[in-house]
Amino acid sequence: MSDKRMLIVDAEIARKVDENRGDMDRSEFIAFLIDTCLQEDSEDNTPDRPEFATKADFEQFQQGTRELLKNFLEFFVSYGLEFSKEPKDKIFGELTETLRSLAAKGHDTQSDH
Repeated sequence: MSDKRMLIVDAEIARKVDENRGDMDRSEFIAFLIDTCLQEDSEDNTPDRPEFATKADFEQFQQGTRELLKNFLEFFVSYGLEFSKEPKDKIFGELTETLRSLAAKGHDTQSDH
């Protein structure tokens, strides 16, 4: 048989316990709340870490990705142009023009922010 003790709480808290405990008695409900709270604290080792990325985080990631792709494409276009002053391959020429237009669009979207 367990030891019984008295816990004095505000009337408002007692009312909330009674409204939410369902079929449990008061002691079981309070024990459940304490166990649940302690279990969540032990599982969450990263306090204040948002579960999802914020809009600002996503936009920053998106901008960084665009910048990385732009730099990557500029490197390969300039690398290709250094070794062959004029593109001899038609596909390479089309790719170069497409990349230049994308780079120009990247500069336009950066000035909008």
